[in-house]
Amino acid sequence: MAKIVLGLGTSHSPLLVLGGSQWALRSLDDRRNKALNTLDGRLVSYEQLVEERGEPFGRQSDPAGFPALAARAEAALDHLAAQLREAAPDVVLVVGDDQGELFSPDNFPAVAVYRGEEMVMKPAEHLQGMPPWADLGFWAGYRMDLPHRYPGVPGLATELIEGLIREGVDVTSCAAVPDPAQRGFGHAFGFVIQRLMKGLQVPMLPVMLNTYFPPNTPTAARCHELGAKIRQVLEASASAARVAVVASGGLSHFLCEEAFDRQLIEALQSGDAQVLRSVPQQALLSGSSEIRNWITVAGAASHLRHHFTDYLPVYRTPAGTGIGLAFMSWR
Repeated sequence: MAKIVLGLGTSHSPLLVLGGSQWALRSLDDRRNKALNTLDGRLVSYEQLVEERGEPFGRQSDPAGFPALAARAEAALDHLAAQLREAAPDVVLVVGDDQGELFSPDNFPAVAVYRGEEMVMKPAEHLQGMPPWADLGFWAGYRMDLPHRYPGVPGLATELIEGLIREGVDVTSCAAVPDPAQRGFGHAFGFVIQRLMKGLQVPMLPVMLNTYFPPNTPTAARCHELGAKIRQVLEASASAARVAVVASGGLSHFLCEEAFDRQLIEALQSGDAQVLRSVPQQALLSGSSEIRNWITVAGAASHLRHHFTDYLPVYRTPAGTGIGLAFMSWR
């Protein structure tokens, strides 16, 4: 049987690639954003946000404090990378979301498992609508500067697909990246390779959720169930692989909803499935939708004990736009 020996969760925000001295660049994007998602599912402009909430985060959004937050985030990432290396897995199973890199709105599966011999990253030069600060050096932080190639794990991935089908989870099977200029793997997976694996020569098993693009986004309950069934299928596998499962993305953004994040973190730490399964769909929109990846990994790693958490509520503007950066492990 394959065995899940480690669970990790990490944000993969552009802030973690830009560095603290550049975080203020994102605040300019926030102020131009006309579709900031609230927890009740509404879309508001920055001006509307100020009308509703005022600007209570002037001190927290002072750019002078960003380098210290960035240093703390880097320390948390180093800690997760060390735990991954110490666990010495045979496979790294990453639950991530695709944002138009491998799939498109024309054909977007709710859940997909990749069973190809190798993963190929999509170079950012082929992405549309990128901000001017996202240069080639930035995309290297996501391994999207070139069509980098990394080993997959086709045998175990095929077992996972077949097992999930038997367990009543209909999944899409993906087997190749024929032309990375058209379609390839994106930042959710490249960030884990670049920042957590850090040269660790271990194949990756990508599980992709449609978090961003309704109407076929899985519910929180379905995500937790999927995680539990991933573990069940792996444990019934003929493989003897040691597996690390990683949630890539999250938490709340592009509004930093600190109280919401902290309630979620408490449930992730304690394994409170009821709270995790009851997160409403309207709270899982835009960037906050990546919380689904964490809920899935929590379901897969429910037999492990919480080991480490760091959480950084980042307020980029006085009105409270920003992100909840989170880092967690179960062992």
